Amino acid sequence: MNTARIVVLAIAGVAGLTALYLASGSNNQPAPTKQPVAQLPTVDILVAKSDIGLGQSVKADDLQWQTWPAATASGAFMRRDGKPEAMKDVIGSIARAPFIAGEPIREQKLVKADGSGFMAAILPSGMRAISTDISPETAAGGFILPNDRVDVILSKRSKNSDSNGPDIVHSEIILSNVRVLAIDQAPKEKDGTSALIGKTVTLELKPEQAETLARARQSGTLTLALRSIADVNLVEANAEDAVRRRGQTINVIRYGIASQQSTQK
Repeated sequence: MNTARIVVLAIAGVAGLTALYLASGSNNQPAPTKQPVAQLPTVDILVAKSDIGLGQSVKADDLQWQTWPAATASGAFMRRDGKPEAMKDVIGSIARAPFIAGEPIREQKLVKADGSGFMAAILPSGMRAISTDISPETAAGGFILPNDRVDVILSKRSKNSDSNGPDIVHSEIILSNVRVLAIDQAPKEKDGTSALIGKTVTLELKPEQAETLARARQSGTLTLALRSIADVNLVEANAEDAVRRRGQTINVIRYGIASQQSTQK
């Protein structure tokens, strides 16, 4: 065996012993310890197990308890530690607003029917539900749905003083920014469609507004004008203020009663 081969074998042997030593040393090192994971405090919250539609009676199958971080649990939520019988209390209530699956149940969105019908149960105190006839032509082509906001326009036709002239049509907004409760007998969208053609609309009105609508039905044609969703929380537009800034005389119509106001710049 020549000298070069002996040198190569010696180097290989030394390398093998070194690798063996390093391997044995690493096996003797203690395994790294896992850092404990911080456990956030949680509470059980009553949530909707499945979607609950507007006007739907809540059943036991619609509800479940779900673990929720305590720090983000609102005081409006129903907690098991505070109301262990909450699920039992909620069953049989009527949803006055829809719930989606996983949404916490809140008492503000439920109402106890106590034997009354759905409409009487969800109608706010002091308000009235009154219905009137509609058609696709007088209801924004069927795109008005329950919970939308509308203006009610009264159109009257009168004879022209000129016997040869056409009849004169007068239109005015008699009710502004009122809520639609139902179309026909459907308190929600039908089969998930975005249009609902009906023959009757039910509106949520104050008593004096209900009287105005009842009179208007006998004196002309009623048309519903759909308002933007941004108007839901707006108070009635104060049109006379805008005109007052221009210094004009205006006719103000409130609930069908006209009055004239003179303004100055």
